[in-house]
Amino acid sequence: MKVPAGGYAWWYVDGVSHDGERAVSVIGFIGSVFSPWYAWSGRSRPDNHCCINVATYGKGGRFAMTDRGSAALRQSKDCLQVGPSSMCWTGRDLVININEVSSLPLISRIRGQIILSPSSITKVELPLTMGGEHIWRPFAPIADISVQLEAEGWQFRGHGYFDSNFGTRPLEKDFNTWNWARYPTSNGATCFYDAKRCDETVLDTAINFEPDGSAQHVAAPPLTPIRRTLWALKRETRADHGTTPRQIKPMLDAPFYCRSVVETHINGEATQGVHEALDLRRYANPFVKPMLAVRVPRRTKWEF
Repeated sequence: MKVPAGGYAWWYVDGVSHDGERAVSVIGFIGSVFSPWYAWSGRSRPDNHCCINVATYGKGGRFAMTDRGSAALRQSKDCLQVGPSSMCWTGRDLVININEVSSLPLISRIRGQIILSPSSITKVELPLTMGGEHIWRPFAPIADISVQLEAEGWQFRGHGYFDSNFGTRPLEKDFNTWNWARYPTSNGATCFYDAKRCDETVLDTAINFEPDGSAQHVAAPPLTPIRRTLWALKRETRADHGTTPRQIKPMLDAPFYCRSVVETHINGEATQGVHEALDLRRYANPFVKPMLAVRVPRRTKWEF
């Protein structure tokens, strides 16, 4: 796809093992929204700032996010390839082949394959701003995931998720904060999108997805605080009256962003799912980007 100057596209997959001990996330970016190099470049060429970000969570977890130039990008209708890694749709499964090097402080190879098998593909597409500058496309809120990485203990099956976001402007131009979550339930999965926009309007969407791909907006439980992160980042999610959501597994903890496995209660049902909190006012702080550059190296050259 052609991403406009200043814009972005990302394809996001996460998965949590059935025993809750391990988790993984993979994000393919064109116009990498959290790359300091893209911001410093003036965002004129999204294709020149692409990556496949891989993170594993649990014992021996690693993080890899290399900002690559346009020479590393190949696209087709069903496949995104960035350098040595790819995300390809077979018509039934999303197959992710990974060959990355993790960043400081634990530099090592992350190599292997992840297969995400959706129960179905939804038709949902949700504008996140009134003008449609940012779009959320939840392809497969209900999925099985198989992880086979070349590291001891990193072979597991679990529940997974696949979505995409597209935008024509930097996130920090339109959002101050957002909290997003997807929680498996007995009849499918529920996703919550709660955001505060820069124009002081609010996004508060709750959608229930069923295994056949059907979806409907539902009434959401109250927005309830989760304990702040190590960086004192404010977090909240939806939870039934009288219950308190809690983090049960840390995933990614940064000054402006947190991803974790959270337990909450929805309509009387206890559930554990992936939650993210993002403070774009913090991300816009110029002091943050040099910190990010340590974790996100820039590699411009690549030959297939």
